[in-house]
Amino acid sequence: MRFTTLFIPLISITLLFSGCGSDKSTDETLVSTASFKLLDTNGKSYNVEKRGANFTLDAGKENVVLFDIFATYCPPCRAEVLHLGNLQKKYGDKLIVMGITIEDDVSNDELEKFKQKYGGNYLISNKAENQNLARAIAATIGVGQNFPIPLMILYKNGQYITHYVGATPEEMIDSDIAQALGK
Repeated sequence: MRFTTLFIPLISITLLFSGCGSDKSTDETLVSTASFKLLDTNGKSYNVEKRGANFTLDAGKENVVLFDIFATYCPPCRAEVLHLGNLQKKYGDKLIVMGITIEDDVSNDELEKFKQKYGGNYLISNKAENQNLARAIAATIGVGQNFPIPLMILYKNGQYITHYVGATPEEMIDSDIAQALGK
């Protein structure tokens, strides 16, 4: 009896004081952030801001942005170039397709020839920081660090919409872009 008489008030006091501490688990402390600087083949600079699972391209804050993580030696990546070029042409300034090459030793001239050969009329970033951006995106969508390519990720106003792994029909990507644009 004496044990319960002391134990219950002790538990009550402990619970009272533990509930009065400050909660440091606000959104600000839980969200990871990073910044990536991209450079296209024409020398124009772009910034990508990561906030949590969202990635915002500075040039496309109000647009749909499709990041295409690829390599020039990859046959499915080559096949996607024409489809992405068609979508860029169809949607104009409502869509920004940004190719992110994961190769370290491809010159801007080689990438421009690659775009022309395969019909890609969209931006391609060619900078060492591409690898870091690709890894950060892969981590947030859960495909791991050894992800297959092409890996395409669709964002609207910086918020994740969907992603595609491997060769993907143009019509599927087109449908998702149209839906993101409210069409």
